[in-house]
Amino acid sequence: MCNLLTGTSYIFTPRCRLSSVLLPIVLSYRNEEREERNRRASYDLKAEGTADCEDRLPPSTLEEVRSWAQSFDRLMSCAAGRVAFRLFLCTEFSEENMLFWLACEEFTKETNKTSIEEKARVIYEDYVSILSPKEVSLDSRVREVINKNMLEPSSQTFVDAQVQIYTLMQRDSYPRYMNSPAYKNLLNSLSEQAPES
Repeated sequence: MCNLLTGTSYIFTPRCRLSSVLLPIVLSYRNEEREERNRRASYDLKAEGTADCEDRLPPSTLEEVRSWAQSFDRLMSCAAGRVAFRLFLCTEFSEENMLFWLACEEFTKETNKTSIEEKARVIYEDYVSILSPKEVSLDSRVREVINKNMLEPSSQTFVDAQVQIYTLMQRDSYPRYMNSPAYKNLLNSLSEQAPES
């Protein structure tokens, strides 16, 4: 018998010997590949100012921040709004929803077939796969559509999933953000900085 997770052999067989030699190499390669994907994804998201949960909020005006309360669409159409909302999602341990949505936004702009296939695989592995630590919550119908789309990925592969996650954030997280100390403190600090008229 062979324990493939540790590479330890209980009964010595040629297969176990091979596993104990190859497994560390394969795991090392997979870890390096995952780190490279994460570096690429992080690089892509840095343009948005969303590399990690330690980001600072980009400058915004009081009027702009107040407008976020008008609608979720208004919040999401503003770069500072997306960063502020993402920082809030970090506190709720649901940051993967925003990261997935942002990755899909970038993905839909891709036109190169090779890049589409590569980025589709990265998005799938990072956010759709049940093995991913950043797996987003998708219903079975949407998962099935994605699995079919992955046979021949296009820039529209994740559209249904992106809509579902957007709706989830709008329905669940957005109302909590609007009532959160994070949003209220941001409003208060900008109110204090605003010149009195």
